[in-house]
Amino acid sequence: MSKLPYKVTTANGKVYLVDFGLHPETASAVHVSHLLTSVLDAVDREISVLGDTATGDVLQALAMALATRTRIVPNQSGALDESVFDLVETSLEAVFKPSDDTASPGQPIH
Repeated sequence: MSKLPYKVTTANGKVYLVDFGLHPETASAVHVSHLLTSVLDAVDREISVLGDTATGDVLQALAMALATRTRIVPNQSGALDESVFDLVETSLEAVFKPSDDTASPGQPIH
């Protein structure tokens, strides 16, 4: 399985290195990386506007966005749902390794 290496910086400045597994039919790892960064940036911007936001609320909104995006795919098949579940499971199985790098608190979380 191909991997997408990704660096994540938390709100308190901790840095993690992640190797996300990519689906065999991934067309562009570069596009996946850019979209992931864009989604995380958008979430960070909204949280900065909203203020203190519960993690559960953020995760619920992201789950709803994934469900919405899945349902608006034209001519979808039943296999699409199974593929989405597999993608989420693979992403949750990714190992987040702490890095010796640090970042200033307040930097974007990605």
